[in-house]
Amino acid sequence: MTHRQIMEALSGLLLGMFVAILSSTIVSNALPHIIGDLGGGQSAYTWVVTASLLAMTATTPLWGKLADLYSKKALVQIALIIYVLGSMAAGLSQNPGMLIACRVVQGVGVGGLSALAQIVMAAMISPRERGRYSGYLGATFAVATVGGPLLGGVITDTSWLGWRWCFYVGVPFAVIALIVLQKTLHLPVVKRQVKVDWAGAFFISAAVSLLLVWVTFAGDKYDWLSWQTCAMVGGAIVLGAVFLFIESRASEPIIPLRLFRNRTITLSSLASLFVGVAMFTGTVFFAQYFQLARDKSPTMSGVLTIPMIGGLFVSSTVSGQIISRTGKWKAWLVSGGVLVTAGLGLLGTIRYDTAYWKMAVFMALLGLGIGMMMQNLVLCTQNQVAPTDLGSASSTVTFFRSLGGAVGVSALGAVMAHRITDYVKDGLADLDPKYAHLAAGSGDSIPDMNQLPVPLRTVMESAYGHGIADVFLIASGMAFLAFVTTLFIKEVPLRTKGALAQAATAGSEPEEAPAALAAAPQPAALATVAPPSSGGAGGGVPVRGFVRGAESAPVARAAVTLISLGGRQLGRSVAQADGSYAVDAPGAGSYVLIASADGHQPQASTIVVHEEALSYDILLSGTSGLSGVVRAAESGLPVEGAMVIVTDVRGDLLAASPTGEQGEFSFTELVPGDVTVAVNAAGRRPRALPVEIGAGGVTRIEVDLESGARVRGVVRAPQGPLADARVTLVDAAGNVVGTATTGEDGAYAFTDLNSGEYTVIATGYAPVASTVTLNGHGVDDHDIALAHPGE
Repeated sequence: MTHRQIMEALSGLLLGMFVAILSSTIVSNALPHIIGDLGGGQSAYTWVVTASLLAMTATTPLWGKLADLYSKKALVQIALIIYVLGSMAAGLSQNPGMLIACRVVQGVGVGGLSALAQIVMAAMISPRERGRYSGYLGATFAVATVGGPLLGGVITDTSWLGWRWCFYVGVPFAVIALIVLQKTLHLPVVKRQVKVDWAGAFFISAAVSLLLVWVTFAGDKYDWLSWQTCAMVGGAIVLGAVFLFIESRASEPIIPLRLFRNRTITLSSLASLFVGVAMFTGTVFFAQYFQLARDKSPTMSGVLTIPMIGGLFVSSTVSGQIISRTGKWKAWLVSGGVLVTAGLGLLGTIRYDTAYWKMAVFMALLGLGIGMMMQNLVLCTQNQVAPTDLGSASSTVTFFRSLGGAVGVSALGAVMAHRITDYVKDGLADLDPKYAHLAAGSGDSIPDMNQLPVPLRTVMESAYGHGIADVFLIASGMAFLAFVTTLFIKEVPLRTKGALAQAATAGSEPEEAPAALAAAPQPAALATVAPPSSGGAGGGVPVRGFVRGAESAPVARAAVTLISLGGRQLGRSVAQADGSYAVDAPGAGSYVLIASADGHQPQASTIVVHEEALSYDILLSGTSGLSGVVRAAESGLPVEGAMVIVTDVRGDLLAASPTGEQGEFSFTELVPGDVTVAVNAAGRRPRALPVEIGAGGVTRIEVDLESGARVRGVVRAPQGPLADARVTLVDAAGNVVGTATTGEDGAYAFTDLNSGEYTVIATGYAPVASTVTLNGHGVDDHDIALAHPGE
């Protein structure tokens, strides 16, 4: 896809993601006012934020799995609709409980958009180019995450709007995003038999929810070391164990546990957990700091966080562009970890009267670091997995980031409340006892600083400033753990094309194989075993192993043949039901092992046998099918005779066939992986789209072709057809659609045009302009007569 096509497809997605993330952050600066209006304390304040993060965390893996099974475009639209419904209900809230429940609904939609944005991008763009567009995604996330509080503050301070419009303001933009997505996002519709892991989704949601309830109320409603703690922590562990048990046996697990065998995915998920704590801590607690510790309005609270917005925006955009050019990403991750740790550590030193310019520097460092880490952790994960696991892997990293945010906000909110209480008690020790009575009367509620006497107000502001600084200091420890984790992530250059993950190989280059084997469709792999310390037995050396296919499933009845480098057959075996095979090599030396099975690509591997038995497993890639239907975009009717062409990522032709009477087409024996499907038909605009062919079964797609109008004719002079005349076609908006130069016959033509009004300008002698209106069928014989300049 061209850059223009990709940006058009991403426009609606970015808009949808913007308004969804905006809904999560827009309440930050309005929360003190909202909680005061609805009636609630610090725990309600924390849970309004945590509820959305919890729902986002719990549903992110489910959205990712659904994206591997169903239409990604439809899922994005469903997530947007859920967001709209949750936002409208939240604006009608009458008490904190109702608001928290509505925030849960919003979080479900936001979880979908956060996961699907990465997945849709990965479906269209190779990892190498993805860094460029990840910058745009990161910038959108940055502006929405940190710009939301600014907008929320402005809305709250505007008397004729009020805080309820914090929830309503994103609804029209979400509707616009739905319309734009429908028109611009064209992804193949993959249809196959699936089984959604609902049990896994339930148990992981229950485990995370119970854990968050515990960290929220521990130390307040009950002691950290109490029977409630034992019950909740024990329950969360049991629920987590049940989740792992279910995932290990589910046919379509919501989080495939095998992904964590990959070190990069495991470390990226762990780093994302700590990054989530840092990111959401900065956005949530800055609002309370500026409003309660520095007496700023909601609007100014947003304005004062602009350094963090700028840092996040710049770093995510610049790092994405540079990564696309170089293919190197680890340096950005490590540098981001350093900056996040430094920024939060410095923010841990602030007090209520700290000079703002210092805070601006600290916030900028934090923003720069988060921008370098957030999207690139997802990017390096996507570079490690097969296309069939793209959704699950992307959402897994996003899940851990959201989990870190949810746990961090909940736990650090509880810590902050206790620290503030302690600092207030210390400050009241030097004041008149009557102020202590006023402070005790406020209880757990968010204080109204303007209603407090000046001495007590100073104590409260100092307590909030110091307590929130302690939260930043704790978060810096989490950021340091993220930094340390990134040091152990191995950098793998970004792929320039999508492909199934290939089996790892070891050893050196194989000896030269016969020409017949060199042409095998799979690259030869080399297996070697170090020479033993003692000699082996005579009578042949056993070669044993398993033949496996997709998802490590055994391939029964696969034929395994052992031949010499000269091409002579030495042994043959048929794989058993469990995929096991056994052949005997005549002695030490180099041999070629060939495996083949119905529905799979044959595999040729060079093996080096010493004097001991060799264990060697064979991985076969399955062949798959591609079928679908071509329809007219405007009517939905099938297009007969359309030519469907399938090419691989190098542009080599794999298959081609015209559609039948019902617009149908079908191809078999295609290798799983990324391909490009191009379709063209007479009178219609050609279409090309990327398709991921699954590891098994038939992938089905639907292609809509738009009408392609044309205009053609002859440029004539008094003496006849005019050669070398310049013809320019301009649309109604004044854009040049195309240019042509006539040949000896004076003919020109423009094709693949949209319906509408165009201006045809011909130059050769004196210029002549004429208007033509296209209705989708085109115009022939639009001749143009040019005269001599003097006539």
